[in-house]
Amino acid sequence: MSNAATPPVSAAELRRRVRAVEALKAKTRETAVATVLSTREAAAKAAQAKDEADLAAGEAAAAALRLFDSDAKLVADLLGVSAEELERDAKPVTAARAKEVIAKEVIAKEVIAKEVIAKEVIESLRARADRPRPRRTRASRPDATASSSVPSVPSAVAFAEDSRVDAARGR
Repeated sequence: MSNAATPPVSAAELRRRVRAVEALKAKTRETAVATVLSTREAAAKAAQAKDEADLAAGEAAAAALRLFDSDAKLVADLLGVSAEELERDAKPVTAARAKEVIAKEVIAKEVIAKEVIAKEVIESLRARADRPRPRRTRASRPDATASSSVPSVPSAVAFAEDSRVDAARGR
């Protein structure tokens, strides 16, 4: 390949191309660093999640052993693991922590039960509210228009007039 076929490149064009290559290299480095940082962050989160899961598993194993009066063979058979593995997982957990885990589970179950009861009460109240209420119809009076003009409770004036009429009749 000879240089005769390509036109000569100016110094400014060479500097522009060098800057473009350097910018591309810098962008590639930035991308690589960002990838490394995000991978490390994901690995740290995964390690923390694993530690939390291991701790929760150990606490659950200790709680199960405590609930079954430390019968590792029975619990191991129920869980399908070896008794040695179960005891190894439960060993770092103190008895106080196992009691705390059991208490938290009991409290959580009580809270769930209360929530279920509350939902049932709310549903029953809503059902009652949706039902049509029975309406009492008033018995219509045969002479409703006449009774509206006469007061239903006699006044003192009415008693006075009646007594005068009775006195005039001689009663």
